[in-house]
Amino acid sequence: MRIAAPPRLEAAWQALQLWLGATVLPAQCALCGTGCPQALCAPCRAQYLGQARRRCRQCANPLADIEVAPLCGRCLRQRPAYDATVTAFDYAAPVDQLLLQLKFGARLALAPLLAELLYVAIQQQQGWEAPQLLCPVPLGPARLAERGFNQALEIARPLARLLDVPLQPRLALRVRETRAQSGVAPQERQANLAHAFAIAPDHGPLLPGCHVGIVDDVMSSGHTVNALAAACKRAGAARVSIVVAARTPPH
Repeated sequence: MRIAAPPRLEAAWQALQLWLGATVLPAQCALCGTGCPQALCAPCRAQYLGQARRRCRQCANPLADIEVAPLCGRCLRQRPAYDATVTAFDYAAPVDQLLLQLKFGARLALAPLLAELLYVAIQQQQGWEAPQLLCPVPLGPARLAERGFNQALEIARPLARLLDVPLQPRLALRVRETRAQSGVAPQERQANLAHAFAIAPDHGPLLPGCHVGIVDDVMSSGHTVNALAAACKRAGAARVSIVVAARTPPH
């Protein structure tokens, strides 16, 4: 009969298993499964991530080849609270697996890969203004306890090192538990995020006149990052840039 381990020991064992799976066991490509020393093999990288797209500078939605304006029609009609967005790729099959395996499979070794892809996208962005600090989109306490990690923070850590920009993981707080945006009807998503974020009081003095970079894994409707950007602007931030691994194209 197996004796149940104490909760702390059980949690430590699960964390060790995740670490072993992410760092020690033989690597394989996250997309095709071919054995390789990196998380993504060279052929998959070239096939699925080698093409840069013209995007709206403000929200990173794809622009048609015939469009000459730097902003999409939606941003021209109603400017969001953030000022610019950079993304590494569209959230579509098969590369969406990179995010799904990180977020729901706890394959934490994919976070540095996503940070690297974001860094490459940033280097290709004309007129990019580097933020003065990075802030990952925070999870609520219940969601964080359920998942065990914040995927936005896991991406932000290596990205901050690549950009040589300070990381402030506790700059923002999610002060109201919200439903996952993926499970909310599109017309209800903005209301779902209303008053969800606040700036931590002890970090408030960092924001007046500051350029903040908000890091997240996926940007769909944009309501999450817009709500956090608005909180930063209310606290005095002069500029907010969104740095997101994947962007869901509009349907």
